[in-house]
Amino acid sequence: MSLFASAADAAYALVRPIVHATDGEAAHNLTLSALQPLPRARAALTSPVLATEFAGLHFPNPVGLAPGFDKDARVAHAMPHFGFGFVEVGTLTPLPQDGNPRPRLFRLIEDGAVINRMGFNNGGQAAAAERIMCLRRHGLPVPLGINIGANKDSADRIADYAKGTAAMAPLADYLTVNISSPNTPGLRALQDKAALEALLDGVAAAQPMGAARPVFLKVAPDLEPADIDDIVAVAIDKGLAAVIVSNTTITRPALASRHAGEAGGLSGAPLAELALQRVRDFHVASGGKVRLVAAGGIASAEQAWERIRAGASLVQIYSAMVYAGPGLAARIAHGLEKLAVRDGFARVSDAVGSAH
Repeated sequence: MSLFASAADAAYALVRPIVHATDGEAAHNLTLSALQPLPRARAALTSPVLATEFAGLHFPNPVGLAPGFDKDARVAHAMPHFGFGFVEVGTLTPLPQDGNPRPRLFRLIEDGAVINRMGFNNGGQAAAAERIMCLRRHGLPVPLGINIGANKDSADRIADYAKGTAAMAPLADYLTVNISSPNTPGLRALQDKAALEALLDGVAAAQPMGAARPVFLKVAPDLEPADIDDIVAVAIDKGLAAVIVSNTTITRPALASRHAGEAGGLSGAPLAELALQRVRDFHVASGGKVRLVAAGGIASAEQAWERIRAGASLVQIYSAMVYAGPGLAARIAHGLEKLAVRDGFARVSDAVGSAH
């Protein structure tokens, strides 16, 4: 594990009681402030076992930072220090917006979970683009994804995604179209087949001429089998590079925390089984033809390995770091390497979908 990741874990273990006693959003903002001054990462955690080719891109390892942690692309330059093989920033909307009223982020410590109703709070695409252009000039040793969304009060959400594509695709290695947040009213309706087809047509038309970027679609876990079949059909028809399975859930399993009744999307440990099942569902529904990225409740190498064998080529983490510390990505990557060797695979990527 890198010195950065090890030192960060040691420091986090000391301050975690203080952090968990602090308002969740305030603690997150303090974390970003602490990371911003770090030097730009020049190398990534990788090995021949971990390196993954996906969507025409080279991923040093398959463990990525999920969006939401670095909404405004303030600390992407530092995240490979902690073992991440790719970084996704956002969600970014065309115009800045404050998001929903505070408090809007809750730690469910007893459940190893988080509930958020942030509402796409961000400084807008133009401000983030300036930071990302600077990052691009100096280089990043891992792929950078940019996650785009629609403004809450937009009169034409499909137009917002087209604007986001035109503005952010030239700066991205891949673009994620996020239609799965439960915290922007009506957004998940874009997962319906006709709306999704119109949305992806708008995104395709807005791609930079001669330099189109791979498009990933981020979906909710709260889908019926017919929804999954429709999304798979559209993904294949429109040539999507990947589907990210999944965002937070609006369902509520049995939870112990006093915050269990808060509105918003639930992430972390209680989401793990549902998100895993959705990876299986999408892999089976597509016959392996739709490439998948797994997110939701991943907190260990074993869980990441289970998602990969279920059909995911890459995994993303975020909420688990609240409890396990910033070195989690490095621990998962090293663990995946060992698990691949244990199970007789020359590369982690060789195990994709092998459980079926």
